[in-house]
Amino acid sequence: MNSQTDAANELADLGAVEALALFRRKALSPVALLEDCLARIERFNPQVNAFCHVDAEGAMQAARASEARWLAGQPCGPLDGIPTSIKDLTLTRGMPSRMGSATSSATGPWDTDAPVVAHLRNAGAVLIGKTTSPEFGWKGVTDNPLHGITRNPWNLALTPGGSSGGAGAAAALNLGLLHQGSDAGGSIRIPCSFTGTFGIKPTFGWVPQWPSSAMSTLSHLGPMTRNAADSALMLSVMAQPDSRDGYLGNPRGGDWLAPAPSSLKGWRVAVSLDFGYVEVAPDIRACVEQAVLLLHELGAEVERVDPGFSDPQETFTTLWYAGASQTLGRLDAQQRAQLDPGFRRIAEQGCEISLQRYLQARRERAELTAQMAQLHERYDLLVTPMMPIAPFQAGVEVPVGGRFSEWTQWTPFSYPFNLTQQPAASLPCGLDGGGLPVGLQLVAGRFQDHKVLQAARLLEARLPRLRLNSPRG
Repeated sequence: MNSQTDAANELADLGAVEALALFRRKALSPVALLEDCLARIERFNPQVNAFCHVDAEGAMQAARASEARWLAGQPCGPLDGIPTSIKDLTLTRGMPSRMGSATSSATGPWDTDAPVVAHLRNAGAVLIGKTTSPEFGWKGVTDNPLHGITRNPWNLALTPGGSSGGAGAAAALNLGLLHQGSDAGGSIRIPCSFTGTFGIKPTFGWVPQWPSSAMSTLSHLGPMTRNAADSALMLSVMAQPDSRDGYLGNPRGGDWLAPAPSSLKGWRVAVSLDFGYVEVAPDIRACVEQAVLLLHELGAEVERVDPGFSDPQETFTTLWYAGASQTLGRLDAQQRAQLDPGFRRIAEQGCEISLQRYLQARRERAELTAQMAQLHERYDLLVTPMMPIAPFQAGVEVPVGGRFSEWTQWTPFSYPFNLTQQPAASLPCGLDGGGLPVGLQLVAGRFQDHKVLQAARLLEARLPRLRLNSPRG
């Protein structure tokens, strides 16, 4: 594997599907790919803080073993040799899982893989490290008391979003080809929108979670990559059952790798640019409108339809704050003093939520879920902007001097679909007036994830290709 093709000389732009094809032809070595990845992490991570832990030695051992298997023509699985990152919130054997919190143990033991990590490892993925998250993943930006501020590679003064902001920054710079994220209120889709990458929050129940999230059934695990095909590949490995997950909803698995149709003829697509109540920046709206034109060109029957619900923010935050309170209950007074003040605030508010209000929020959630299920009896997809605003200053929860006081107020397109547990993806659809990425959200009915992935693959072939191989100051 000493001879390298032209494609292998452009490793900074390589996708996982492409890399596997090169491995198969013995045109690229997993070791060479990892060496390039680690060199760029060393160069760029000090600027963006995408990784809070890098295991270069362990990753190189895994890459060398993968190289030997490929030379023998015996790869161990569908991801053999692909550099992959894991979010700091996810337990990983041999790597610290600090949850972005100074209250966590600095010594471990780190002796257990969460189900998704075990599945990725068994498939041959080369685990390179842990990506940064806000403390316990509590907000839509990425900074924490333990690891500091994560920055957006498109403009280092700005946030990449969160809570999977480290994974988003890493995906944007291709610091690893596959990145595991989690999404309990938008935490995959927000950073994918802000960093010009692709990510999908799959239907709740496809991907096993253990230990269960403090946010319970709001939380979904999924992939974050540079394109939809790589996310489908990663999801085909992640979405396997594990008996430790008591909430697993559909252990049969999906046809993640089914090819996209040649068109969207026969599909009915609902488009809502503002849900009837969201203020969307004009340049973002214009970018999304251009993507909607492509749906027409692909043969879809497109209708302008608001989903018909009022803002479920209060329902969401009731459940969110109640979940945060569970974490607070495990900490002593000294540890509570070490918390991000914003997290401590919402956790304390969660302790004050009455049982009656909590149960009412659960009923409201069920009603919203039923309403969206009825909408998807008529429409294959719902298409919306992913974010109503552009990325803003890093290190703050909300834009300075704006109209927002908490992160859920600037993420109105994300959390409704955590309440309903539907598949939802963010697909880059161009740049706004400031040259920053804009995300298009694709939503389908529960367990109809293949529709999101297929539409995304058709659209991304026609949308502007966003590529960033080094951070911008």
